[in-house]
Amino acid sequence: MPTPQIEMDAETRKALAVAQRNESTENLIYTRLASMVKNPANSAILARIGADELRHYHSWKRLSGKDEAPSRAKAGWYVFLARVLGLTFALKLMERGEAAAQVAYGRLDARIPGARAISQEEDDHEHQLIDMLDEDMLKYVGSVVLGLNDALVELTGALAGLTLALANVRLIGMTGLITGIAASLSMAASEYLSTKSEVGDRSPGRAALYTGIAYVLTVIWLIFPYFLTGNYFLALAWTLLNALFVILFFTFYVSVAQDLPFRRRFLETVGISFGVAALSFGIGYLVRQVLGVDI
Repeated sequence: MPTPQIEMDAETRKALAVAQRNESTENLIYTRLASMVKNPANSAILARIGADELRHYHSWKRLSGKDEAPSRAKAGWYVFLARVLGLTFALKLMERGEAAAQVAYGRLDARIPGARAISQEEDDHEHQLIDMLDEDMLKYVGSVVLGLNDALVELTGALAGLTLALANVRLIGMTGLITGIAASLSMAASEYLSTKSEVGDRSPGRAALYTGIAYVLTVIWLIFPYFLTGNYFLALAWTLLNALFVILFFTFYVSVAQDLPFRRRFLETVGISFGVAALSFGIGYLVRQVLGVDI
């Protein structure tokens, strides 16, 4: 680490304070997570990263000569995300959001030769350790994606077609709910058989469970507008908005957790789901006109 014989103007002190606070906060996050997780290997990796962050903090402190308290609100937020959405997602999202710290490191680099290179080496090492985490949730992301995507495509299409074919919100909602639950059971069974034939460490039962739960939750999320409004066009519009929200959220989740591009996957999923819905809407209109159904 560079020696502290540097010009300490106000800008440099501010950059050092930001860098210290960032390292202090991340040390708190990793320490809390290390004590929270049950997997001993994951706990050891998190504790190791936390120790690295503390060492970086003291390196910057030798230059600034003062302490910087961690942001407990920020630490609490990322620990909460880790509990709800998984360790890997929370930690990778945290690393993506360190814009202020990167600006501070850039400013320090102007005063301390090699400061940015040092921070980059630290980041690379941290990413390597995060990638070593063994998290069940990531093993079954494919099963969750299968359940979500299938429910989105099938149910948005079915509801769009039923909206014009039946023109009765309660009947559409009931039909869609029955169809969705039956389809979720079928999809879970298919995922069970598919996973059982694979060579790997995924449990067929858990894969089926993740697929089925993702499917059912998506069905409920898409269906409920039909039970809250008496206008079937409004219900369909609300359902499509809900579908867009699901696509947005889960595409973002997967893009962060698995380091995948967001924009292309989001547009592709939206195009497929809404394209099927538009086609089904047209089919529903034709069925109603040709068969003369009026409910």
